[in-house]
Amino acid sequence: MKRDQLIAELRTRAQTLGFDAFGIASAGARPDLPAKLGEALARGWHGDMEWMAETAERRGDPQTLWPEARSVIMLGVNYGPDADPLAQLGERQIGNISVYARNRDYHDLIKGKLKELAGLLSRRANAAVKVFVDTAPLMEKPLAEAAGIGWQGKHTVLVSREFGSWLFLGAILTDAELPADAPHEESCGSCTRCLDICPTNAFPAPFQLDARKCLAYLNIEHQGPIPLEYRVAMGNRIYGCDDCLAVCPWNKFASATREMKLQARDDLRAPALADLVQLDDAAFRTMFAGSPVKRLGHARFLRNVLIAVGNSGDPDLAPLAEARLLDPDPLIRGAAIWATRRLVAPERAAALALAFFEAEADMDVRSEWQAELTPAAAG
Repeated sequence: MKRDQLIAELRTRAQTLGFDAFGIASAGARPDLPAKLGEALARGWHGDMEWMAETAERRGDPQTLWPEARSVIMLGVNYGPDADPLAQLGERQIGNISVYARNRDYHDLIKGKLKELAGLLSRRANAAVKVFVDTAPLMEKPLAEAAGIGWQGKHTVLVSREFGSWLFLGAILTDAELPADAPHEESCGSCTRCLDICPTNAFPAPFQLDARKCLAYLNIEHQGPIPLEYRVAMGNRIYGCDDCLAVCPWNKFASATREMKLQARDDLRAPALADLVQLDDAAFRTMFAGSPVKRLGHARFLRNVLIAVGNSGDPDLAPLAEARLLDPDPLIRGAAIWATRRLVAPERAAALALAFFEAEADMDVRSEWQAELTPAAAG
């Protein structure tokens, strides 16, 4: 089969499978990536995502990951929302979940489609193939830029002229030599909206992200307590943060996703904090079955919910926060202290601190209580 016919068939099949973007790059199209990745790691911008440092050599070069790779087919699936995600940030009694996590886990959804398309390529070209969806050490966004799908914006997320900031990416590596598409030029211009809106100033400069300050990193990847300096900024974001994506002007050309399994479930559009904070482990697993949120685990999920409860300003939620002061998990207890302290009168907070401080064995949790104690009482 001629290469032009093969590419045309692959493009048509990709669209039928539900992919909205298709592009091809040479596996060696981005020789600049190892140095860029090395600089970010040297500055510690990856936080406690140690797997990034451990896989840095393979991550920076697809041909180190798989020496036989000659071409990369990059695919995109539009997950655009049907409403502005920023509108919910002012509704402090609900939990705000990132657009991408309001239904099925995209990893499973896209991987099946990639395997089918890769199988077609393998049969038609007698080629070896490997598929990747975010979980392997592969830098999909710069490769998608090289493949002409879009460009990495100043917020470091891929931006598309057609789909704005709302594309899930998948990759097919192959040992077949395929004709590469022209890379996409960066088209942000002088706009800095994504940088300006960030609640924690997580961008040291345009096109650079310090994950240690990013709310999406803190409430998803970070394992321990949310650092004090970022708790108020977290607002009601209980999973992820869409601010820098949602504010991008290129979203004016975007459309809502056509994939039913990526459209928001009604119960995850605006869940009430009063309901979420009462979920036990079994109820949490049931509610978020099949969702990326489930990967947080019950303790980190409630950590996030309790921070949102503390930011709600709603004293009616105080008893629900207090109920978590006795939770067996110290991560939950620590967040419950902070939430309770912000919702009850100072006298009540001090009385609770005196009642719980001496019995608390976890040092992180003791430090949360100590803020309410006088030096004499703390000693």
